[in-house]
Amino acid sequence: MGTEVEIGFLSLLPVVVALAVAFALKDAVLSLLFGCIVGVVLAGYDPITGLAHLLRTSLGNDDFIWVMLIELSVGMLIAFYIRVGAMQAFTAWALQKVRSPRAATGFAWILGGCVFFSDYFSPLFSGPITRPLTDRHKVSREMLAYILDSGSAPICTLIPISGWAVYIAALLQGYGPVDTAEQGMTVFIQSIPYNIYGWLTVIMAGLIAFRIFPNFGPMRKAERRAQTTGKVLRDGATPLTGIEFDMIPPSDRGAPSLVLFFLVPNLMIVCISLGTFWFTGSTMVLEAFLAAILYMAIAMAVGKHFSSVKDGMSVALSGMKAVLPAVLILAAAYCINSISKSLGAPQFVLSTVGPWMTTSLLPLVTFGTAAVISFFTGTSWGTYAIMTPFVMPLSLSLSGDLVSDSVLLTIGALTGGALFGDHCSPISDTTSLASFGAGADHMDHVTTQLPYALLTATIAGAAYLLLGDYLIAAI
Repeated sequence: MGTEVEIGFLSLLPVVVALAVAFALKDAVLSLLFGCIVGVVLAGYDPITGLAHLLRTSLGNDDFIWVMLIELSVGMLIAFYIRVGAMQAFTAWALQKVRSPRAATGFAWILGGCVFFSDYFSPLFSGPITRPLTDRHKVSREMLAYILDSGSAPICTLIPISGWAVYIAALLQGYGPVDTAEQGMTVFIQSIPYNIYGWLTVIMAGLIAFRIFPNFGPMRKAERRAQTTGKVLRDGATPLTGIEFDMIPPSDRGAPSLVLFFLVPNLMIVCISLGTFWFTGSTMVLEAFLAAILYMAIAMAVGKHFSSVKDGMSVALSGMKAVLPAVLILAAAYCINSISKSLGAPQFVLSTVGPWMTTSLLPLVTFGTAAVISFFTGTSWGTYAIMTPFVMPLSLSLSGDLVSDSVLLTIGALTGGALFGDHCSPISDTTSLASFGAGADHMDHVTTQLPYALLTATIAGAAYLLLGDYLIAAI
């Protein structure tokens, strides 16, 4: 919140309380607010004053405003698609090509893999496109959210054409022989094969999407419910899209042109996002959606799909109202993320595992520590910033100040470990965006995805233990 305090293991209490309430009540917003209140009390504030201060400091920043505006923009664009009939027309066309649940989930996995340059953009783009298909084929929203989540941040850590690669490469600069950002990028690319959690997550999602690997745990129950009853959401679920989308009256202008009202705006979004990253190194996702909204508004006005300016504004507002559940989740996640860091949660985890940072255990402990920090703070990038100054000097000192295989293994472990929390933590922004893109209940997404994430993390941890022993023995 403004100043930082360190209270040891109690710094983890806000997230622990939030998780306990969330799993018990299945209400993400309420549970996160409980966690925030616990956090501000631990920070020495009374609940009312402390919560007000936390809201002001956590949400009055560029990062939250940027993501919130993207979500509102997505809501408006979907509302325009529904009004003009583009979503319905695309679904009717795609159902001729995608004729089974396996093909629907496989298509979602492939589409997510193609949008590799932004973890925010991927679920927001792929979700609304694939959701009508998966709904028609009785695929649970939980399954779609898992596929979207596994195709966003994990993909970004495996393909060096992303903001993640640029960020991590910049953090590596200045350690040992890594003198420039370009050298940092080279080292990061060399470490990609060692990002075992990232590879396993993407591969496992693909195997499950194409029905090669069987579902298990809560996801199996969700899929059985959807296939046998047709309910893509459980009874009592609160999807992160409101009923306002269902209340938008369709246009009476007949079947729309899929090229003009679906293909063109989507191509605009992809081309602007990818083009701005290619030329500037920064993905202008918000600008891409705003450009598509402006195009749709003009095209629909010319095609007389709005009866008046007031009617057009009403459709846009309906779209923004429909995404408010997702905005509330995001706001609460930002708040508990902020208070956890202010209480010193990352520093407590680091100090606890510090004695375990031995030569052969370094990759495993790096992976586990990064996973815990990212899960309890909901941020990969923050974890990278905290962990890199700690593990890079240590790994380089063990390799004679050379970027050896053991150093690359440690970087891969850090990349994958920090990814773990971003991928499955209920307070992660990208986890929330996957729930929103799929139109799933947020806690249902978390509870069904978590067993898969824990399985891949366990396998990755075992691999780091074995590789750590092998590479250190070879030095």
